[in-house]
Amino acid sequence: MDAHAADHSDPSTGSHPFAALTPDFIMDAVESLGWRCDGRILALNSYENRVYQVGIEDGEPLIAKFYRPGRWSDAHILEEHAFCFELAEQELPVVPPLRDGEGQSLHPFRGQRLSLFERKGGHAPEIDHGDNLSVIGRFLARIHRVGERQPYRHRPGITLQTHAIDSVERISNGFMPAELMPAYSSLTRDLLDLLQQRIDDSGSPRLLRVHGDCHAGNMLWRDDRPHFVDFDDSRQAPAIQDLWMLLSGDRDRQQQQLSQLIEAYEQFRDFDYGELQLIEVFRSLRILHYSAWLARRWDDPAFPRSFPWFNTQRYWEEHILELREQFAALQEPPLCP
Repeated sequence: MDAHAADHSDPSTGSHPFAALTPDFIMDAVESLGWRCDGRILALNSYENRVYQVGIEDGEPLIAKFYRPGRWSDAHILEEHAFCFELAEQELPVVPPLRDGEGQSLHPFRGQRLSLFERKGGHAPEIDHGDNLSVIGRFLARIHRVGERQPYRHRPGITLQTHAIDSVERISNGFMPAELMPAYSSLTRDLLDLLQQRIDDSGSPRLLRVHGDCHAGNMLWRDDRPHFVDFDDSRQAPAIQDLWMLLSGDRDRQQQQLSQLIEAYEQFRDFDYGELQLIEVFRSLRILHYSAWLARRWDDPAFPRSFPWFNTQRYWEEHILELREQFAALQEPPLCP
């Protein structure tokens, strides 16, 4: 989930760029890479990009991912791919894109860009079942050890500007109802100030290549371990960015989960406990960014259909309430496992 760059409909046709992705187009794109389709296509749950399971004659189905035009550059995408290849070389459970005979993993096709992936079965992990959280923690530490070998040179980081300040500006311009604007403006002004203060207090945490969107929905649990998928939001960020989204429940439960997670993590990599004060910072950034992401994508016909509750009076009232809760959470002591 990201809105790194603007995304617009095709002015020559008046339709969204993804409108070109008819079944025939999808099969032609896959077959242009040397595969022969059997006609079976299943759209998978994806909004930022478009992802399909495509049947292959005399073989297992493949996953075809079409990248949203105008979001990431080729350099951004290829950096993500390179990271996945590094992880796979270390026998870590990730699903990297397939490379053709020339070693290419990103392919242009009639104005679109796509990559192919092996299909992996599995289900979202039960975070609180057995030692699942410990297994995840150990793998995340190993992923981060690879991630800290070298920085991203093209992909941006997670910053107050991109995820909070820009998001508030987007929502303020044409989305927040006029009668709620005074409350929203006052609250976000105070919230942005507090976020900046918390970021300043954190010093200079080490930045590394992380998954970036590491929640249970981006893991496929099989063979008693997670397979990490969808590195599309991979960024430069502190390690805590890949840990905090695994926490849920009340404060006591989150502290128990965090303790289990870090204990396992430290079997392979030292954890910087100073990053704990960034958990509510990153949670706040995600909340702000999510609303702005929906706003930026509202011209994509898939979004009004899939998120009909967005941009309603009730949604914005609940959004303001959630931000107030975050403002309070930012003033509490950080979780301490």
